Amino acid sequence: MPVSTIASPVLQVKPLGFPWETLDPFLFCAYHDDAYPKGNADMGPAASLAGRAIGQDFSRKDGWSMYHGEKVPGFPPHPHRGFETVTIVRKGLIDHSDSLGATARFGRGDVQWLTAGKGIVHAEMFPLLDEKNDNPLELFQIWLNLPARSKMSKPHFTMFWSQDIPRVTAKDAEGRSTEIAVIAGRLQDAGAPLAPPPDSWAARADADVAIWTLRMEPGARWALPAAGEGTRRNLYFFKGQSVSIGGQDVRSPAAIELRADMPVELVNGSEVAEFLLLQGRPIAEPVAQYGPFVMNTQAEIAQTMADYQRTQFGGWSFDSDTPVHGRDPARFAVHPGGREERPAEVPDAANA
Repeated sequence: MPVSTIASPVLQVKPLGFPWETLDPFLFCAYHDDAYPKGNADMGPAASLAGRAIGQDFSRKDGWSMYHGEKVPGFPPHPHRGFETVTIVRKGLIDHSDSLGATARFGRGDVQWLTAGKGIVHAEMFPLLDEKNDNPLELFQIWLNLPARSKMSKPHFTMFWSQDIPRVTAKDAEGRSTEIAVIAGRLQDAGAPLAPPPDSWAARADADVAIWTLRMEPGARWALPAAGEGTRRNLYFFKGQSVSIGGQDVRSPAAIELRADMPVELVNGSEVAEFLLLQGRPIAEPVAQYGPFVMNTQAEIAQTMADYQRTQFGGWSFDSDTPVHGRDPARFAVHPGGREERPAEVPDAANA
């Protein structure tokens, strides 16, 4: 009998930690899934904060964390240089403020794509607006590296509202659905892709960057299409029980590195399964990182720290170090220069 020489599409399977490990051009992915309780008058949790390291709380005590917030959960002002943040909010709301003068309240399936470039300071707070019911929050924050030529580019603030994100619902032969949301990259039948920020690695067609979320019904089958030559691909299986990937059984939660040069059949198990796909051609440059700064050399890191001490990357013009944007739950964005967007209201997205 001839022996099959077809290579498995699965290169390796790893457990998911916090944050999730990624492949070049990505730096990491933080997945937050917080079961926040009812809110109080200050838009913080109507619950005791005893036993938490306030200001540095990643405990997940009672199913949620305050992170660096003291009254309101979230991340007060902090700097970035040399990369981009892509924040996909599936449930709940985030209040954004930054040193460009931009503000936003976004969530319920929205995506914010922020090019830090030569330097930005921003705050990301999680206001708990509902005083009668729980305030669940679920989001991904993905750090996407910038190539050396773009690390000192002009910072750029972009909002992708939920209703504008391309989505595809694919049905298999038995009528079972796989839903795909295409934040970056191209997918057949998804229509025109969204335009990444101009200096992003994702703005290059040959970079083959894709950021997708997938939701598969129990028993659903779907073939992940092949990507370009030299592309690397990770599939993060973060909700569900089990899935067959190219004939290999994988149990949740797991990070699966896949060959990108061949299509891969996914066959879901008996529960709804959800995935995040991150892929791209590597930048393949040295990475020097110090906290929120990502450059190519340690000398550039030292220069970044000196620049931040001198300029504060534009400074902080807001009255509060933990700015939240009132009790009105309506989503909005005010861009640098004052242009305002107010999208149509949508319910919280279970799959964004």
